[in-house]
Amino acid sequence: MPHTKRRRLVTTVVAASLGATALAACGSEDGSRSESGPVSLTYWTWTPGMDKVVDLWNKGPGEKDKITVTAKKQAGGDTLVTKILTAHKAKNAPDLVQAEYQALPTLVSNDALADISDEVGDVKSKFAEGVWQQTTLGTDAVYAVPQDIGPMMFYYREDLFKKYDLKVPTTWDQFAETARALKKKAPDKSLTTFSANDSGLFAGLAQQAGAKWWTTSGDKWKVSINDAATQKVARFWGGLVKEGVIDNQPMYQPAWNKALNTGKEIAWVSAVWAPGTLTTAAPDTKGKWAMAPLPQWSLDQDVTGSWGGSSTAVTTDSAHKEAAAKFAAWLNTDHDALNALAKEGGIYPASTSAQLSGAFSNPPAFFSNQPDFYTKAADIAKTTAPSAWGPNVNVAYATFNDAFGTAAKNKSDFTAAVDKMQDATVADMKKQGFGVSQ
Repeated sequence: MPHTKRRRLVTTVVAASLGATALAACGSEDGSRSESGPVSLTYWTWTPGMDKVVDLWNKGPGEKDKITVTAKKQAGGDTLVTKILTAHKAKNAPDLVQAEYQALPTLVSNDALADISDEVGDVKSKFAEGVWQQTTLGTDAVYAVPQDIGPMMFYYREDLFKKYDLKVPTTWDQFAETARALKKKAPDKSLTTFSANDSGLFAGLAQQAGAKWWTTSGDKWKVSINDAATQKVARFWGGLVKEGVIDNQPMYQPAWNKALNTGKEIAWVSAVWAPGTLTTAAPDTKGKWAMAPLPQWSLDQDVTGSWGGSSTAVTTDSAHKEAAAKFAAWLNTDHDALNALAKEGGIYPASTSAQLSGAFSNPPAFFSNQPDFYTKAADIAKTTAPSAWGPNVNVAYATFNDAFGTAAKNKSDFTAAVDKMQDATVADMKKQGFGVSQ
């Protein structure tokens, strides 16, 4: 299919449910044929221990169905997306790929992922609506099966909140007041930091506020990274940084680790995977933290953002679409597979039935003081807001790192940084040949 025609068709795919048919026309003819005889599949993934999980399939359902899967370890993030697109251009992409949710529109717009709605549509009930939506891009098509998710939460030092007589904030206004109260009582401490080195955090906060950065209208993309919801989030955090009641240093650096470990910072807005990070960053604080839902913008809300997570997709280059989809569904819904993914890969499953069983029957060791940790996490995960990703998330994220990095360091206007993200993203989409309306 000519490049310009495919681009136009795929843009329409993301806008309307007729896209399932349109995309299928672009895929491999072999991809939809029925399977017969032994099938060998290749799966590109970065999840640790995936080879052990795949062994369960090869010795169980895979052996029965004569479908063998080989997991090949890859780098994640933009590196893997680039590698997939390069392989697809040469028409030799693997059968299956692990893809972050925000990467799906990029892969779909390049016709690299197959619509597997006919093969896996019945597993939809296994996932929260906001999670499943990320794999459909708002259409009747299904481009992947959710694997792991990162619902956002509020983590705080329970002992220090008690010491300084602080209440756990349930709204963002209360969060700001808590930051101010702590600074008055303990000037050498900060409630938390605003970090400009992980765009996923800001994207999740904007998502919770109702932001929809990429949407479609007809055959055009609408980019709204500087929408009212995102500007509200930017003003909020920029104001706290300028006021000096929270820190402005980046996460994951030695100084940040020390601040958490010594109690110089006593809270962290993060996601369900935070216990693993705290175990390394703040080992002396084990058993002193607690987790609560993310503060809300109004008392009548109950919604969280998402920070991280990935899916399992079937490529349009696969000659065994049905078999590949069968494995993708098994990997992310089977009880034994999900337990193995949790044990070997340390993931938090997207499947709602797995969030309270097996590896998640007991709290993380670092949070042994909070027995209901995963019960709370499962309830929070159900409130995940729908996402709205586009075909050049990498450009938006790179601009975030530059623009917000400068703004955080200088304590300058965060909304101006949002405008820079908007302008850079729109310019790049137009350069790529996408139709854009603002």
